[in-house]
Amino acid sequence: MEDFAGRPQLPGGAATNPGLDPGVAGLTPLQWLICGVAALGFAFDLYESLVLPLIVRPALSALGNFKLGSPESNLWIGLLFYLPLASGGVFGLLGGYLTDVLGRRRVLVWSILLYGFSACAASFAATLPQLLFFRCTTVIGVCVEYVAGVAWVAELFSNPKQRESALGYTQAAFGVGGLMVTGAYYFAVTYAERFPAIHGGHEAWRYTLLSGLIPAIPLILVRPFLPESPIWREKKSKGTLRRPSFAELFGPALRKTTLVTTLLVACSYALASGVILQTPRMVPDLPEVRNLAPRLVEQTVSSVQLFQELGTIAGRLLFAFLVIRIATQRRLLRVFLVPGLIVFSCVYFFAATHSLRLLEYGILFAGLLLNGPFSFWGNYLPRMYPTHLRGTGESFAINIGARVIGASAVLLTTQLANIMPGASATARLAYSAGAVAVLAYSLSLIGSFWLREPQHAQLPD
Repeated sequence: MEDFAGRPQLPGGAATNPGLDPGVAGLTPLQWLICGVAALGFAFDLYESLVLPLIVRPALSALGNFKLGSPESNLWIGLLFYLPLASGGVFGLLGGYLTDVLGRRRVLVWSILLYGFSACAASFAATLPQLLFFRCTTVIGVCVEYVAGVAWVAELFSNPKQRESALGYTQAAFGVGGLMVTGAYYFAVTYAERFPAIHGGHEAWRYTLLSGLIPAIPLILVRPFLPESPIWREKKSKGTLRRPSFAELFGPALRKTTLVTTLLVACSYALASGVILQTPRMVPDLPEVRNLAPRLVEQTVSSVQLFQELGTIAGRLLFAFLVIRIATQRRLLRVFLVPGLIVFSCVYFFAATHSLRLLEYGILFAGLLLNGPFSFWGNYLPRMYPTHLRGTGESFAINIGARVIGASAVLLTTQLANIMPGASATARLAYSAGAVAVLAYSLSLIGSFWLREPQHAQLPD
């Protein structure tokens, strides 16, 4: 048997070249390249996910002429957040199936092309329905890319600790995507008048959407030349790769895994879409911000976003550090869940309505505690499904659990904001986000008692 670079391998997948053994040496140059490309892809995933919270207020004002905080604006905000994620969930599930049938690399390349050009098209939207459509196609590409990328990296390493570290640290690049989109928005707000006009104007939100094409360019150029997953390719060439089946996910062997992970992943993404992604809309009404000039308000929004993304990086790195030191998966997950319940409650029931400084530090820790579980699922799910079901199983949990079920929390948050007590629309939004956070964390802690532990350190065949 040969590895992905054509070198002979020992039984069990260990290459005779000691460079593939983490106990002897580090990664090979090709492994570094693949991990780097995967990391850039993960960074762009979060880049596209975080564009909307930054631009939704000015985009609604420009295309819908709504009063912010009104039932109409809350409805459109809910639709703009939820429908792209739900569409991504449905088509991402299909993409996970195709990842198992056609291969990891081929699906990766086409998904990158889809969301790169969709991001560009969204910047030229003339109406809210157009913006909604292109946001849907953008997120569809993102959802497919993530599942294929995780399966690709997981199957690159035969050594369990090396695989866990590689998945943990490549997913830490999600935070880099957050920093990139925060910087892009700040740059667009500050220098929009110097850019070529789009639709006869110089609106910062359009340039921010357009910038989503930039990180996709190196991915489009490099990924077609990278090798296919060695495990998938070997099984495909020998004719031993079984055809994936959605029904098999709910067979006796995998039913509990599928149901519990889908619930827990849904709770994690409910915290993202229904809570933390609503934070930029709370910033303009803080006492230190409400009387600032419009440009300074948007710069402050991007500053708060920066604190959140620093937390994102810290959470991903903390997980990468802990994943090879805490063997029990339930305990590892609860390291983030228990303090998360406390921090999110403090941020949204108090800091988000009282102090910019408290919100900045609070959102940093909230970002840290939110993103540890995100990396957890990227490491955990590949260990629970065999090769022929790995993309399909991951895709069901991530796309149905997260994008369809979990993302619907944004509809709950925006509708609760219409009836929640509070002195202002921003206070009602913050309190509704806090209520959703308490619900999601409570369900996560209860569900963690049913989380299955992987039977082996190696990936299932």
